[in-house]
Amino acid sequence: MSARVLIVGATSAIAESLARLFAIEGAQLYLAARNGKHLASIADDLKVRGAGRVLIHAFEATSEDGASLSEAAWEALGSIDVAVIAHGTLPRQTDCQNSSEMTRQALTINALSVLELLTPLANRMEAAGSGDLAVISSVAGDRGRQSNYVYGSAKACLNVYLQGLRHRLSGSGVNVLTVKPGFVDTPMTKTFEKGPLWASPERVAWDIRRAIARRRTVIYTPWFWRWIMLIIRLVPTPVFHRTKL
Repeated sequence: MSARVLIVGATSAIAESLARLFAIEGAQLYLAARNGKHLASIADDLKVRGAGRVLIHAFEATSEDGASLSEAAWEALGSIDVAVIAHGTLPRQTDCQNSSEMTRQALTINALSVLELLTPLANRMEAAGSGDLAVISSVAGDRGRQSNYVYGSAKACLNVYLQGLRHRLSGSGVNVLTVKPGFVDTPMTKTFEKGPLWASPERVAWDIRRAIARRRTVIYTPWFWRWIMLIIRLVPTPVFHRTKL
């Protein structure tokens, strides 16, 4: 039987690339994102690529109930084998540090809205005794840095939540995957100067698909970010405070 896959934030570059990989395998896809018109276009493309079925759901993560989305997807597909949560924003640090409202918005979309989705999805999968939860976090959550500490704190919150959820679900048949990408060349980062550490969304999507298949728990993508972030975490605080990271 083909996999039944829910992807939230399906219009993001990484999520769209990942959906194409599932489509090639003949998966049944339930796509959720804010832009319904863009979703419809993606759905048409995925059907051509071999998806068994593609359903779309216009969903605003900050104002709609995650439990309702979970229920709608579960009922439409009959069950969910894989759930991927890929939505988020990349706020400007200067905007956040000058506005508590901007900080609240960044934390809501990048952390709280994800947790609101994970709660019902995890409970349903636990009851079913199987499933894969894959959540796109970021290397930014590994250590607070002056350049992006509001965004990083949201991802750090998410990382610890996923650690605890993974611990709780160990032995249940449900796997929880934390995905930590580094720099990815997407529309969200179009104004950034690119360099050798940047990866394509296709590369990141391929890493995610492989990790889901192998039931990994935490991945850095591309792989070298594991060692970059290890070094950053190990830099002594007095030395770290003299950097501009």
